[in-house]
Amino acid sequence: MTEAAYGWLARFEHADALLAAARTLRADGVTGVEAYTPYPVEGLGTVVGGTSRGVALWSLISGAVAGLITFFMQWYSAVYAYPFVVGGKPLGGWPAFMPATAAMVMLFAVIGAWIGMLVGNRLPQPYHPAFNVEAFARASSDGFFLLVERPANDEEDRGRIERRLRELGAASVDAVPA
Repeated sequence: MTEAAYGWLARFEHADALLAAARTLRADGVTGVEAYTPYPVEGLGTVVGGTSRGVALWSLISGAVAGLITFFMQWYSAVYAYPFVVGGKPLGGWPAFMPATAAMVMLFAVIGAWIGMLVGNRLPQPYHPAFNVEAFARASSDGFFLLVERPANDEEDRGRIERRLRELGAASVDAVPA
C-alpha cells in the first residue's frame, strides 16, 4: 500500500468506467471525491456531489444593481443636477433612460455571471496537490481521473480505498503528495 499525504488519483480508460466507479464509491460511503475529465460526462456532477454554484444569482444581483444605479444617475442628472427642458418633455422622462439602463444591465449581468463562475469553481487555482502527479497532465486530453481525498480516520480505511479503486478497474492508482 502506498501512503498518500493528500489522497489517491485513479485513472480510468473510459468515461463509463469512471462514472461507474464514482457511483460505487458513493454507494460505499466514500466522501471527498473529485472527478477530472477532458469533456463533460453526463450525470457525473451529481454522482460526485456537484452543487449549484449560484451563477444565476450573481448575474441577477449584479445586473439589477447596475440597472438601478444607471437609472438613478441619469434621473438625478436630468432632474436635479442639470435640469434642462428639451421640446417641452418632462425632466424625469424615464423612456429616455432605458437604452443606457438596459445596456448596463446586460453588461453587468454577464460580468456578474463570469465572477460567479470564477468564485463558484474556486478559480484561478494556481496549485492543487493533483498537479504533483505526472499522469494528471492527461486530464485535459484523454484521461478520466477520480481524486479521492485521504480519510482522516484509521489506516484500515485508507488501504480499503486504494484497494477499492483498483477493484473498480482503475488503469493506475497514484498517491497524491500534499
